[in-house]
Amino acid sequence: MEYLCAMCKKIILFVIILGVSRLAYAQDTGYIAHHLTLDSVVISASRVNFDVPGFIKMVEDDTTFYKAFKNLRILAYTAENNIDILNKSNKVKASLISTTRQHRHDGCRTMSVLTEKTTGNFYNHKKEYNYYTAELYASLFFTKGQVCGETNIVKGGHDVKTDNGEIEKHKEQLKELIFNPGQPIPGVPLISRKVAIFDDKVAPMYNFSITSADYGNVPCYVFTAQAKPEYRKNVVINKLVTYFSKDDLEIVYRDYSLSYNAWVFDFDVDIKVQMTHFNNLLVPAVINYDGDWKVPFHKREHALFMAKFHDFALNGD
Repeated sequence: MEYLCAMCKKIILFVIILGVSRLAYAQDTGYIAHHLTLDSVVISASRVNFDVPGFIKMVEDDTTFYKAFKNLRILAYTAENNIDILNKSNKVKASLISTTRQHRHDGCRTMSVLTEKTTGNFYNHKKEYNYYTAELYASLFFTKGQVCGETNIVKGGHDVKTDNGEIEKHKEQLKELIFNPGQPIPGVPLISRKVAIFDDKVAPMYNFSITSADYGNVPCYVFTAQAKPEYRKNVVINKLVTYFSKDDLEIVYRDYSLSYNAWVFDFDVDIKVQMTHFNNLLVPAVINYDGDWKVPFHKREHALFMAKFHDFALNGD
């Protein structure tokens, strides 16, 4: 039971750290629309058919990012997983490199480990994870046993099932805050208020812009929220940059960084997510994470991970 409670605390903290892939507590886009920097391409587009306030509202309400990760639950695919745990000198002290294959049959998913190599003390003698970043990565991207009955439907409100056990409930909170933040999640501390960059009390702490740029060969509108230097200690989101395809306004790429320092814990995290398409479904292609964080009663942990997803299929092995 003590182990279960400790695991719950780790998951809750990771919820806080990563819970900013979209924008939270949206209230009013009026302030941003009047304090927004536009480049010449966007200004020209706004004179023709580009609705700037409408675009801001779309950014605020966007669910395509969350749905892309839910799409992983209804597909077969191959994942390349690379997790590095670093020491104080930023040298790798433990690692995992593996290739896994998610199978999808009759509405159920399972997973096979195709290759795996570890170094250091990544596992203990029971092949349990020695590091909480690894535990949480596994809860997000590894399938244990058979899981059935999932969909990619994005509904309003929360996906968290209140009848789940404590650990499973917190895992669901974690997933929702990583991939679909926007409203307070039960059990998450009040720090969530600080990620509310559309809130009229928080928005003035940021510089906002919409520019035009290509990501690869995809023409995009780029929405950027950058914390003003004088407010750096007052916010959690330091930077949020999102590339939206001009064709369909789906997210092509997202880059965001978060940091916070309190007596209970502190963290400094950078996350980058590249998206792709399969069979008209938006799915993540590459995720890069670089996080340094301190959990009470544990040593500081600095970890890197990269996940690559490819060879998608609707069903089968």
